[in-house]
Amino acid sequence: MKASLLWIIAAVCALEAATPAEAARQWRRLHEKEILAEYMEFLAIPNVARDIERPFIGKNADWIIAAFQKRGIAARKLTAGNAPPAVFAEWKTPGATQTVMFYAHYDGQPVDASKWTVTEPWTPKIVDGRIYARSASDDKAPIQAMLSAMDAMKAAGVAAKSNIKFFFDGEEEMGSPHVREILTAHKAILDADVWLFCDGPQHASGRDQIAFGARGVVGFDVTVYGPDRELHSGHYGNWAPNPAQMLVSLAASMRNDDGLVLIEGFENGLVPLSAAEKAAIAEAPNVSAAWARELALGRTLGNGERIELLVNRPVLNLRGLSSAAVGRAARNVVPSTATASFDIRLVKGIGTKAALERVIEHVKGRGYHVVTKDPDAATLRQYPKVAKITSDGGYNAVRASMDSAIAKKVIAAVEAARGPVLKIPTMGGSLPMAVFEEVLARPLIIVPIANHDNNQHSHNENLRLVNLWAGMETMAALLAME
Repeated sequence: MKASLLWIIAAVCALEAATPAEAARQWRRLHEKEILAEYMEFLAIPNVARDIERPFIGKNADWIIAAFQKRGIAARKLTAGNAPPAVFAEWKTPGATQTVMFYAHYDGQPVDASKWTVTEPWTPKIVDGRIYARSASDDKAPIQAMLSAMDAMKAAGVAAKSNIKFFFDGEEEMGSPHVREILTAHKAILDADVWLFCDGPQHASGRDQIAFGARGVVGFDVTVYGPDRELHSGHYGNWAPNPAQMLVSLAASMRNDDGLVLIEGFENGLVPLSAAEKAAIAEAPNVSAAWARELALGRTLGNGERIELLVNRPVLNLRGLSSAAVGRAARNVVPSTATASFDIRLVKGIGTKAALERVIEHVKGRGYHVVTKDPDAATLRQYPKVAKITSDGGYNAVRASMDSAIAKKVIAAVEAARGPVLKIPTMGGSLPMAVFEEVLARPLIIVPIANHDNNQHSHNENLRLVNLWAGMETMAALLAME
């Protein structure tokens, strides 16, 4: 008992002289159970932003506000109509000459609970060193890491050197459609010298990375039409156009088997990587072969080019197909309609409008009359082939300089906590960073903490506990950044 008491006293004394990362590490060793209990409480609140009723989205925001208030930091909701609220908090530092904004989002992707085999989506469970739950990695993890890092800093007497602000998005997983309105309405309080976007995974090698940009994205659906009702395939299969077959052919005309997009001018305007950016990629471990083995892939696309280079080129992705039915529900019919859903991942220099216009011109070039709403019978009779194209919107790509003064500060802070980190020009995933850049005109840098194999957006999403602990150290270093 006496030895245990002496160990605790020694640990507390060590905290008083700790660096930010050491303070986080020592605090975590003493308080793992409390940290995980708080995090599991947060993860247990359902958070699908697309839920029209949104019975729980507000509860997530309330939980975050209460967590900050418990730590003596003022927090409040920023709203736009009936959209999920953003949460803003501010930790003021007297005499500070620099303001750092931390971004994360608390909403998550929809779930199919029947496919979750480890636990229910909102019943957090720790198995083999990972915590399983929706948004465990994307993107509640950095929020918990920030909260716990602040606890550690306060306990150790480690002061923030900057004014610290926090912005937590409530609709990132549905494209942040109201974030421009929120940023514009609250521009004064949301100003900062740099925005740190704490979203995304580590490098696939398992090493920490800092990304200086993210792809943009624009989504769209294409529907093509056959007979106005399903027809018996024996009687009419040789006669009535089959929209499912038409759509498969149309999709195949857009991209070949090696992933090369065949749409004319698809990469026009692309801003190439600089020599420094190419050098930074070359310094990162090439994980393509190992990652392909882990995913049981017999081949990869892009003529063997490494992933980090490919994500700096745009891509057209077929994300789903729907027509009639398959399996036990299949019927011997000529379908009436067929719909394909696509997304285009954009890179710097190629905007959403231009990308979508190139797709529309391609579809027209394949002999389709393009409409934006369901065609009437007269339209279907008038044109041999009709395609309805609708877009769910999107945002452009962003890529910042690795060599700016603030970028060097961020790199130095993270490396002080975690050792050498990889510097990546563009993260493969998309974030609504372009809106922040357009409204606020401030530097944007991505500092992710989640493990690369986290199953984000899918079932059995998880976070390795070691990533949460390391994330606390990273957040503490950034909170105390000079």
